[in-house]
Amino acid sequence: MNILAIDTSNQVLGVSLLKDDQIIGEMTTNLSKNHSVRLMPAIEKLIKEVSLKPEDLGKIVVAKGPGSYTGVRIGVSTAKTMAWALNIPIVGVSSLEVLSYQGRFFDGVICPFFDARRGLVFTGLYQWKNNQLELVSEEKNLLMENVLHTLQEQKTDVLFLSPDIAVYKEMIKQTLGERAIIPEGPYHIPQAGHLGLAGLTKNSEPAHTLTPNYLRLAEAEANWLKAQKENENHG
Repeated sequence: MNILAIDTSNQVLGVSLLKDDQIIGEMTTNLSKNHSVRLMPAIEKLIKEVSLKPEDLGKIVVAKGPGSYTGVRIGVSTAKTMAWALNIPIVGVSSLEVLSYQGRFFDGVICPFFDARRGLVFTGLYQWKNNQLELVSEEKNLLMENVLHTLQEQKTDVLFLSPDIAVYKEMIKQTLGERAIIPEGPYHIPQAGHLGLAGLTKNSEPAHTLTPNYLRLAEAEANWLKAQKENENHG
């Protein structure tokens, strides 16, 4: 089966084509550029370069967040539209789970995270067990300080993976010391090929029911709800 994997959930724009579990083509950029303008041309170019047609696709896998509100929406909307138009299955995968694939051969706990500003991060804890990636602590939007204090109490080595690692690197080292494993730069960039692999074992769902996983409301929506609540209290 030919699988198209799409990830625009954060700064990285990644598109990959797999034939079953083999990557046959991949395109990745790690630039702060408009995903909405660049995504479809990237998909079209990649499909053409591997001598396929859109009709040859059998499944679409998309990173459904958490991450950038706009980025997640672009990727999920594009994937849903293509899946509906081609009448093929679609699978949504956590963006944090995709990032955890970079720690495939690490025995301990993996802490993938994305910066959510104001000291907050989107994170969860994963671990590879019997060749399967398992979620060992629920994905949440938390203060990084609280995440680190919890990990400090567990007394185990932790692999940290994040494209935003530079923001929290010193805090991580100060809290966990040598138990914090922080690899080189390329390991912090999620790969669309890993997204495709993750989607192989997950159940598909109808395109119209797939929803993004923002883990929190967009700031504008949160402010609007807050204002509505204040109005009700004063009413």
